[in-house]
Amino acid sequence: MSETPDPEVVELASKVFDLARAGDAAALAAYVDAGVPADLTNDRGDTLVMLAAYHGHAAAVTALLERGADADRANDRGQTPLAGAVFKGEEAVIRALLAGGANPESGTPSAVDTARMFGKAELLELFAGR
Repeated sequence: MSETPDPEVVELASKVFDLARAGDAAALAAYVDAGVPADLTNDRGDTLVMLAAYHGHAAAVTALLERGADADRANDRGQTPLAGAVFKGEEAVIRALLAGGANPESGTPSAVDTARMFGKAELLELFAGR
């Protein structure tokens, strides 16, 4: 069995990662519904949720979470989608991740740590109420 990835599979994965970055919720949902893993990761361990969250696409995050994506799955550096959304100041994404079960204490640094680092008292209050 060959260790070389199928070029068509690599091309499809690249397309799906681009859809997450662009926030195309409908297309992402269709691909996941057709069998693309909801927790597909790139070579850095970033999931589709991580990419959609980091680029500020709450609807795409919600679509992926509704299809079983893990809201707390950390990348290879221990970062979670929620911490990334806090770093980027994406309030709608933060709320979508929390609604999807994200834990503000997960990851390194966690979303709580990131909110403290940037003086985001309103987010610390939101996280404390979870």
